[in-house]
Amino acid sequence: MKVSKEARRTSRKLLAACISDGKVDLQLVRTIVTKLTEGQYRGYLQVIHAFWRLVRLEVAKSQALVESAVELDSTMQNKVVADLQAKYGKQVEATFKVNPELIGGMRIKVGSDVWDGSVKNRIERLSGKFC
Repeated sequence: MKVSKEARRTSRKLLAACISDGKVDLQLVRTIVTKLTEGQYRGYLQVIHAFWRLVRLEVAKSQALVESAVELDSTMQNKVVADLQAKYGKQVEATFKVNPELIGGMRIKVGSDVWDGSVKNRIERLSGKFC
């Protein structure tokens, strides 16, 4: 769906109104979307489409997926979370997952940012799969 500049501008203003303490207030998002659909203002579908995209991106920035080959102890988990919060802000929440396919190291994904320090990634790069 093609979104007009005005719909983008409106959706950015709506998103700014939904953010408090660095987090998206999902209840307020629901209320805004309900009001837009009930009112059926001119171009409301474009605004909802752009708004929903911004909300998804903003929520993804506050969620981190940390994959490691082995279970991380609590001190290492706390260090990873502290480092992520220093980079992305205090609103980041981390989910830890064991992925034996990584062989060693860890992969961290926050929004669209991915840091892959796994042994599997290094082997693939050396074998030329990523080149």
